[in-house]
Amino acid sequence: MNSLAKDTTATLIPAVRYRDAAAAIDWLCEAFGFQRHLVVPGEGGAIVHAQLVFGNGMFMLGSARDDEFGVLQRPLAGPGEPVSQSTYVIVTDVDAHHARAVAAGAEIVMAPEDQEYGGRLYCCRDPEGNLWNFGSYDPWEENEQ
Repeated sequence: MNSLAKDTTATLIPAVRYRDAAAAIDWLCEAFGFQRHLVVPGEGGAIVHAQLVFGNGMFMLGSARDDEFGVLQRPLAGPGEPVSQSTYVIVTDVDAHHARAVAAGAEIVMAPEDQEYGGRLYCCRDPEGNLWNFGSYDPWEENEQ
């Protein structure tokens, strides 16, 4: 392990700002199976900070705001906009997870498909346009190609 990395459950945790973080939390839990770990409400229905967990991974989010950090990180301009980053989540059953996301209204941008490098993958967008990738490929395991 890198000497600067803390020995903890997960050392990389994606973080996103949403226009409607409260609705995003509900949707991410319903569609993707996240669970609330911590939700800090703010004034007027805003979310100051939230932590959602999936397995041993975590995703942090909050409401968009014009504070010191908020001018550096904003929600996408629109739901169909290109993104510069996306999150990959390892799941046990890609097709079952895909069905759950579809039932919750996820916009599927790549249907489940076996990958050349191993595993199965699908990609979708959440209601605010963030790109999510769900696959069975585990880069920590040795996979036969």
